[in-house]
Amino acid sequence: MPNALIEKLSRRGPLGPDEVDALRDATEPPICVPAGQDLVRPHESPSHSTVLLSGFCARYTSLSDGRRQFTEINIMGDFVDLHSLLMQPMDHGVVTLTPCRVAHASHGALRRITQQHPHLTRLLWQDTLIDAAIHRQWLVGVGRRSGLGRFAHLLCELDVRLAVVGQSENHRFQLPLTQSELGDAMGLSAVHVNRLLADLRREGLLQWQGQRVRILDWERLVDLAEFEPGYLQLAQAPA
Repeated sequence: MPNALIEKLSRRGPLGPDEVDALRDATEPPICVPAGQDLVRPHESPSHSTVLLSGFCARYTSLSDGRRQFTEINIMGDFVDLHSLLMQPMDHGVVTLTPCRVAHASHGALRRITQQHPHLTRLLWQDTLIDAAIHRQWLVGVGRRSGLGRFAHLLCELDVRLAVVGQSENHRFQLPLTQSELGDAMGLSAVHVNRLLADLRREGLLQWQGQRVRILDWERLVDLAEFEPGYLQLAQAPA
């Protein structure tokens, strides 16, 4: 049962028992996927969508020379390719950044939800619109924010999203990503990411030991990032 997905959707509109059952019935038993594997390949036309139950993955687009740009980091509770129900073939890929547990939901089962559960359908539709809002924020970051502002914004966003699914408390969370992967998320080199991380530490904004992140001064980090969480729609129910 994708409990994190239910928790996230419930923040935006109450789910009835029949809707919870519909989600449960739509998702297949979980499977484990190692790090570095494609959950979705570019130009593929999948017959199912995938819920991330644990771990981290990323949506990406690659250039012919192998360089890639992440356009979103996915966390537990995310439907990483729900839009594949309507958008095929896929114009991007989704890769696991850590070992992940996932559950597939066939497109046939998702179509039945759209036919039988209009409120749940609106919540899932809103989830794909929030993905688009995240993409817009990342586009602004790459195009207009400083490297330091970009890094600060990514950390603020992940902290808020992880808190919704119980994976961040008091601005402390696990982030088992390499500096190269963080660079792919921000359009920066790993060397640049290392320098920015040192700057954030030196300014007393952040502790980062191994995979453990602790934001020391949330308000200053928010100011640096110009972070406004409204685009994540944390409490708005659809009309």
